[in-house]
This record gives sequence, structure tokens and C-alpha cells, in this order.
Amino acid sequence: MSYPDACPLPPGRLDELIEALVEQGFYIGKELLDPALCQALHSEIEDRARLEALTRAGIGRGNEHETRDDIRGDAIHWLDRETLAQRRYLDTMGELQQALNASLFLGLFEYEAHLARYPSGAFYRRHLDSFRGRANRVVSTVGYLNPDWPEDGGGEMVIYASGDQDREVARVAPQAGTLVCFLSEQVPHEVLPTRHPRASIAGWFRRNASLGGMIDPAR
Repeated sequence: MSYPDACPLPPGRLDELIEALVEQGFYIGKELLDPALCQALHSEIEDRARLEALTRAGIGRGNEHETRDDIRGDAIHWLDRETLAQRRYLDTMGELQQALNASLFLGLFEYEAHLARYPSGAFYRRHLDSFRGRANRVVSTVGYLNPDWPEDGGGEMVIYASGDQDREVARVAPQAGTLVCFLSEQVPHEVLPTRHPRASIAGWFRRNASLGGMIDPAR
């Protein structure tokens, strides 16, 4: 797989993204991610699925962590820079982190992300990305990896109004190259049941949540 050493987001699109976060709390950027990078990451997650090298995703954290098929059905792998494609994606998000901090003074400390694969029939019920009592996730991102997603494929992300969780404000097809960003603590969203295997990267820009002298305790 060949693609540039860096896959920067176009400056004009960065400005568009930041403006949308300020005005409405979310941004949907179609054809924003590098196509070759999306293809490499899609191949990686499908290879992991074939090797059964993905982990069932759960909800909650620490002692409250559990798997719930009635809430979410994806399997994941945390990005750790082990492949070239992962490093390129994380470097791209690093540029976005710098832009968000420079423009919005958010104090973003780090970025964490995982590959996510939804098998046919899987979904993720409506939720917020911040954890109860520890809202250190500030801005969420979802990058989509499936090329040529069919119109009847399902698996859309539905975004709801922050002040009215029953009012749908956007619906996003999981088409390769689309990047969605939204405020983690404010924007309810869900993944509708998918009719085909659905691949994405979910990520979160986080603030430092140091406690008792321990820098940013375990997530």
C-alpha cells in the first residue's frame, strides 16, 4: 500500500470543521480522509476480523465495564501505532488536535482511538461519549472506512440535538473518507443496525484528568 508520509487535512476544511463545532456542536466532512489511507485501514480491520483478533466492545469503565449485546455489537482494536496506516491516521488526528487547541483553547491532552467493526445486524444504542463522573473526553471523531457503501446498507450514525434528545439533526452514511467530529459531552448519537460489515475508527480528544498526583488515571 502506497500513500504519502503525511495525510494532512486541507486548511480550508479544518476551518470549516472548527466553525461547525462552535456553531452546532458537530461537523460532517465527506471525502475528507485520504482514500488510500482508508483502504489500508479497512484492509487491516478485515484482516483482524478473519484472524479473530478483535475484542468485543463493552460499555462503562473500570468495575462497571460489561458487554451488552442489547446496547452495542461492535468488536474493536485500540490503535497503538503498530502499522504504518495507524501511524498516518494518528498523525493526521494530531494535526487536528493542534488546530483545535490553537483555535478553541480546549486544552486537549491526547487522542485515543480504536478500529471498530460492526457485523451484519449490529448496532449501538443512543448514548453520549463522556463517562459518568469523568467527562474528560471533549471532542469525538469517527472516520469511516467502507468503500462504495450501498444506499440500503443501513449502519448510519444518527445525531440528535443536544437539548432535545428525541430530535434527529443529521444522519451519516458510513462511506469511506467521511470524518465526523462532535462534542463528546453534548451530542447524543447512535449507530443504526447495519446490513453489511461496517468499519470505522472511533476516537476521542481528551483533557488531562490527573488525580492525586497520578497523571491522567487509567481509562
